[in-house]
Amino acid sequence: MRGRVFAVVGPSGAGKDTLIAGVCGAGGPHWVRRVITRAAQPGGEPFEGVSEAEFQRRLAADEFVLHWRAHDLAYGLPRTGFTPLAEGRDVLFNGSRAMLKQAAQAFPGLCVIHITAPPEVLAARLAARGRESGAQIAERLARDAPLPPGLPVITIDNDATPEAGIARLRAALHDSATRCTR
Repeated sequence: MRGRVFAVVGPSGAGKDTLIAGVCGAGGPHWVRRVITRAAQPGGEPFEGVSEAEFQRRLAADEFVLHWRAHDLAYGLPRTGFTPLAEGRDVLFNGSRAMLKQAAQAFPGLCVIHITAPPEVLAARLAARGRESGAQIAERLARDAPLPPGLPVITIDNDATPEAGIARLRAALHDSATRCTR
């Protein structure tokens, strides 16, 4: 039995990492940790921070299944992060809406989970992170990256507590067999 692949996407501040962390772990889906060209910060997304040179070395060595650039950073998903698929475990990754076509080619049967929240909730969450200025937050909120057509998508409105959002993601993963068909 082979596991399923889920791309979790949505605007900055939607709570993707919080929800993923809430459903992954012992007996649950596997969370593929991204490699990003920025330093890790306490309390933030668990990822591997690398220099641009190290990222390029790993890219040249074909260590990434998927890679993309966004927000002036390079992002990569290491091949080793997907080995649980062969064990029958589902795999989730935090991706970019702009790389979904590439992801669907790499993983036939990919299911997209689109996490969203109202603009005022996104703005408050981004401000609480303290990583961006007010102008940068406004710029992020103004971006409207559409989802590519033809992919199965489950949308989750993460407008309440983390526990409510986690429960919604769990339900979506459970129901994905019928909701994520092409």
